Order: sequence, then C-alpha cells, then structure tokens
Amino acid sequence: MRLNPYLAGLCAAFLCARALAAEPLPQRWVSVGSSLSEWIVALGGQDKLVGVDSTSQHPAAIKALASIGYQRQLAAEGILSLEPDILVGTEEMGPPPVLEQLEDAGVRIETLSARADLTTLERNLGRLGELLGDQPRAARVLAGFRQTLERQAAWVAAAQRDQEAPRVLLLLGHAGSRPMAAGRDTAAAWLIEHAGGRNVSEHAGYRALSSEALMALDPQVLIFTDRSLDGEAARAALFRENPALAATRAAKDGRLLVIDPTLLVGGLGPRLPAALAELSAAFYPTARKVSQQP
Repeated sequence: MRLNPYLAGLCAAFLCARALAAEPLPQRWVSVGSSLSEWIVALGGQDKLVGVDSTSQHPAAIKALASIGYQRQLAAEGILSLEPDILVGTEEMGPPPVLEQLEDAGVRIETLSARADLTTLERNLGRLGELLGDQPRAARVLAGFRQTLERQAAWVAAAQRDQEAPRVLLLLGHAGSRPMAAGRDTAAAWLIEHAGGRNVSEHAGYRALSSEALMALDPQVLIFTDRSLDGEAARAALFRENPALAATRAAKDGRLLVIDPTLLVGGLGPRLPAALAELSAAFYPTARKVSQQP
C-alpha cells in the first residue's frame, strides 16, 4: 500500500525533528564572522564560546577569548588547540583545506549564509537557536529585530516626504589603499538602503574604482571604513591616497561618515539597527533622530 504523500511528509518532518533532538548540543564553540559571534552572544551562548576570529570585536567581553585569526586565513592548529565541538561561520571563512582538516579531526563545521537579507537572517537565527537549545529565544530576538527595522522604515518614509534620498557611496579601505566601492548584494548596500540613502555603485559586490570613476559617481554622502585604521586616521589616509575624492560633493559639503568595518562581516548583525539610526540622522539632518526604543 502506498503512503499518502501528505502523511509521508509529516513522517519525514517528525523523523528529522527527532534526529535534531537526539543530536548532542555543542558545548565548546568557535565563531567566525563578527555578526555571527554577536548573535551567539545575543542568544545566550557567550559562555560556550572558546574562540573567535579577528573580526569579532563586540561585545567587548569576547575580546578576551582566544583569537583564531582572520576569517579567510584560518589555521587548523590554533583552532584544534581550543578543543572545540563546533566551528560556526559563513561561506566567507576558509581556506577550504583547513575546514576539511578540522572536519577530519572531528570538529563539526556549521556554515551559515552571509547574505544580507531578513530571510537569511531568520534561517541563521533559527539554526543557532537549535544548536544552542533555545529556539524560542531566537524567535523572540528575531521578532525584536524586525520590529526595530519597521520603526526605522517608517521614520525614513516620513523623512523622505520632505527630502529626496541622498546619493551615497560606501568605500571599504585598508590603510588608505585603493578603496573598494560597495555595490549591489552587499551588507553595505543593505545598510545604505535601509538608512534611507541611494547607493550610487551599481556593480555587484565590492570593486576597486579608478579616481575618474569615483569622481564621476559624485556622491552627496561618503561613508568610509577601514580594516586597519580608525576615525580621523582613516579619513586622512583615504584622501591622501585618493585625492580625487576631494572633488566630490560629499567632501565639499563635509558629509563624510565613518563606520565600524565589522558591521559588514557575516551578514546582518544585531548592531545594525543602531548604525541605521546614526546614518539616517546624517542623511536627513533636519528630521528628528529615529528612536531605537519600542
């Protein structure tokens, strides 16, 4: 007798749930990618973390954990010395031979997506909730994040009734070297859009642009971030190595903003709503600053 397809689906879902329930929860975690590390802490998993990568800087308490280096240049020996049960990261981590070596040594590798959208975030938080054994908390945290974004969207819509969305360029640099412009399908583009700006870079991903191309984009607002320099040092290095930027409207009007580069690593992170509020205030200076409170 053939089993009804609907009943077959229910049976499969039940068996899958049983398998997940039977799967032992990892107790020693290594996390790769700032956003994922921050979500693990937000979901109550800080005590399980034994190591993080160099992009994981928030909250400040996790800086005391063992560092396993940059997410794209991991080394198996340092990670194995921490005796982790699981390594959690995104497709941005590597290199692949190191991940294979870790798997061969018995470390569970959990690869989540760094794609910057809410559907991906929902899947990621759901999986982290499963691994931490607290799916209800993950659902509550996601709901709070969504509600904050809804308030942000309403604020932007109100501000745009009186002011056109500014043209924005975000540049990612390294010690002032030739910067990479953030294009479509990046966390930076998501940040610009949800803060109420219009990204002037139409290419996909991050791409180095010539001085002529930077001048032609002529943004009204320039956001920059540097992986090795902070604040005024980053700004000075950027303009020293890329003098053409001084001719843009953003530079002439003094609309230069700096953000933390770790906000852009590992997908959408829990600090993004606060960053959106700060950017929105700069995009629409005559509007009242958006509140992060419910």
